[in-house]
Amino acid sequence: MSQPTTDRSPLGLAQALIRCPSVTPEEGGALTFLAETLSAAGFHVERPVFSDVGTPDIQNLYARFGSGSPYLLFAGHTDVVPSGDTAAWRHGPFEGVVENGLLYGRGAVDMKGGIACMLAAALDFSAERSPDFSGSIGFLITGDEEGPAVNGTVKLLEWAQARGQRFDHCVLGEPTNPSTLGEMIKIGRRGSLTGKITVHGRQGHVAYPHKADNPIPGLLRLAAALMERPIDGGTAHFDASNLEFTTIDVGNPVTNVIPATARAVFNVRFNEGWTAQTLGAEIRRRLYAAAGERVRFTLELMPSNSPAFLTEPDAFTGLVADAIEAETGFVPAFSTTGGTSDARFIKDACPVIEFGLVGETMHQTDERVAVADLDRLTAIYRRILDAYFSGGGQSQRA
Repeated sequence: MSQPTTDRSPLGLAQALIRCPSVTPEEGGALTFLAETLSAAGFHVERPVFSDVGTPDIQNLYARFGSGSPYLLFAGHTDVVPSGDTAAWRHGPFEGVVENGLLYGRGAVDMKGGIACMLAAALDFSAERSPDFSGSIGFLITGDEEGPAVNGTVKLLEWAQARGQRFDHCVLGEPTNPSTLGEMIKIGRRGSLTGKITVHGRQGHVAYPHKADNPIPGLLRLAAALMERPIDGGTAHFDASNLEFTTIDVGNPVTNVIPATARAVFNVRFNEGWTAQTLGAEIRRRLYAAAGERVRFTLELMPSNSPAFLTEPDAFTGLVADAIEAETGFVPAFSTTGGTSDARFIKDACPVIEFGLVGETMHQTDERVAVADLDRLTAIYRRILDAYFSGGGQSQRA
């Protein structure tokens, strides 16, 4: 468990967090460290724990500085994925070693490094503005982003809103940049829908096909019906929706038996032109049209908590872009690429954008971040705070 530190530099804070072995669902001391650091800086901190059937209990953190508006929320997660073979790491995954200007450790970019930068910027800003600060800065931090995402951000938001907490904007510190800090802001995410097709046939000997009903040709027919025509052509801020088959299985260990069933699983990453419900209806339409009277099948669409969403470019997104350009020289692209994140829950509470470190090594052995990037990202977050609470989120880009 990390010990309290008086080093409020982004590097020192990141090292302290990395040294907490907070592999989902373990808290590992990371939230405790954040709570102690934020409390010492005058934030009001709460640590709700949420539970659900069949899932581990999860510790979370909510902190607020100030009581007025506007209210800018920083969000993220301290849980990390397992380190894998620790012997394969250049430095121990929970040691937080710096070598040649790089900080090594699990969570260095996803996303303890980002939280450290948010924390450093907020601590510096709150110390300078207190006691005359009239707005609010908050932290919404979960320990369940890399896990089932059941007892984390979604319940933490419900808990906060039930207590009268209302947010104006949110910055989520996920690693958003492909290769260089400043390249990209995420202003939305694609939705995700998974389905399973089972084609029903009749088992039999391959030498007597007339006595059997091979389900494999039917499965191929249905798969072609989903793949042969694009789902859509994309939108102004999203690429075309994309369907990929991830497995096809007949469970047949022998070569002289026609199987009774054939199964396929697919996943669709879809844009804001669809919901899980409307997309499911389109998938059914295509399958039933292709099946006709010849293919007997069942379709199971998995429950989805990953809708497509978009934060429309406005004064706030412009303010963030201005801060990035001022520190890096890059005009960041507004992107909706990548997988899902906790932004899919936050978007129901307030407009949310994602901007964090370079994600090149996230989830990898030797996950690492440039110390210089920690300093630059902290400076960007500080610029966001200064501009947000000076001009109410106004920008010439709006």
